[in-house]
Amino acid sequence: MKTSFYGSRGKQLSLTLVVLICTTFLIWAWEKTLLGTTFFPLQNWFVMPSSEIAHVVSSASSKPDTFTKEDLLYAVTDEETRTENMEQAFNAVAPLGSANISSLQSSKINGNSLTLSVEKKACNYAKGKWVEDNGRPLYSGFGCKKWLSKMWACRLNKRTDFSYENFRWKPDNCEMPDFEASKFLKRMQDKTVALVGDSLGRQQFQSLMCMLTGGKERPDVMDIGREYGLVKAPGAKRPDGWAYWFQETNTTVLYYWSVCLCDVEPLNITGPNTEYAMHLDRPTAFLHRYLHMFDVLVLNTGHHWNRWKLTQNRWVMHVGGVPNMKFTDIADAKNFTIYSIVKWLDLQLPKHPQLRTFFRTISPRHYLNGDWNSGGTCNNTTPLAGGKEVLQDKSSDPVAEGAVNGTSVKLLDITALSQLRDESHISQYSIEFPPGIQDCLHWCLPGIPDTWNEILLAQL
Repeated sequence: MKTSFYGSRGKQLSLTLVVLICTTFLIWAWEKTLLGTTFFPLQNWFVMPSSEIAHVVSSASSKPDTFTKEDLLYAVTDEETRTENMEQAFNAVAPLGSANISSLQSSKINGNSLTLSVEKKACNYAKGKWVEDNGRPLYSGFGCKKWLSKMWACRLNKRTDFSYENFRWKPDNCEMPDFEASKFLKRMQDKTVALVGDSLGRQQFQSLMCMLTGGKERPDVMDIGREYGLVKAPGAKRPDGWAYWFQETNTTVLYYWSVCLCDVEPLNITGPNTEYAMHLDRPTAFLHRYLHMFDVLVLNTGHHWNRWKLTQNRWVMHVGGVPNMKFTDIADAKNFTIYSIVKWLDLQLPKHPQLRTFFRTISPRHYLNGDWNSGGTCNNTTPLAGGKEVLQDKSSDPVAEGAVNGTSVKLLDITALSQLRDESHISQYSIEFPPGIQDCLHWCLPGIPDTWNEILLAQL
């Protein structure tokens, strides 16, 4: 009996040992299968840029049998959202794969927040609508005499209707903060904001100065144009630009006049009637010289690219340092230059990590029944007569949009939203143009360029 008893007991122990070994193997195999079918597809579902998660993924790839459910939960949650119930939390992750990850910001696991790192889609500030706002304008068209040229101050130029002042731009699906001068200056403390371009760039600059000062003269805002070579040359009508320093925040705002953005130099420095080389593949020398001093740069060009302007200025197009006859179409030369300048600027950015750069799209003209010199007019005074909303996702300036695509230069897209505001031009109230010629290119200030600066602030 004793022998039979121990023989039976030995068989039971052997069977138990086999079951234990099999169970252990099945658990091990289950772990590997679960991790292989559940975790690794998550690498395609989630964007996980942190070094901690990269380390976890690396470890799992090299040693999958040591990667646990706790590791995954630790990787995708922060310290405050880790739950003690690891088993349930891990099992709850898989269904998230069917979610719309492009808009997913966070989810819940057993009442706890599971924080996901998701790349946010950039806000398209150019898509939206104009809405009435009785809190406008942002400054007085009567009072901003220090910063605003009289030719653009429509309240001083016999215009009698000012309903165009009482609208603001409201983008779709994203917030655009109200412009506050103190907030902008605080944001730009110890920084320099530079606008470089044509007369529409100058309008944006004057608008920004009026917005930042409320149109009032301020003793703490000082002219420092000389530091940037912006002084009036003998016989010149005006300097090539202006620079002002806000003492309280050590902020500089400047404008430099460069209608084509490319480098222009005389072919005969001593000849009074010399022609000028217009180097389409070189940025203006001003950018070469002062780029390292800027923190925000806004570029624009467009309306001076026509045969008449080039002839009047005696400009000869050059590429590679020699005259270029390739561009019989001025528009092609303009497009080539925009791409060249943006590419050059993008290559400079790694050397200037503090610099934020923008290329502003072209400001639309609204001449009807002719051009500026052939009887063209823009007499509409009814706001938003042509519509109030921009529905398109693409820019109405495909050249500028294409030039910045794939670069670190951002698009300041103002074309389509400005196209809706034909009543906001200076029109027949110009004091610069001869009688009978209307200005359907420049804007009354306060006006549309104020919105360009609001969008600039939002993108900063």
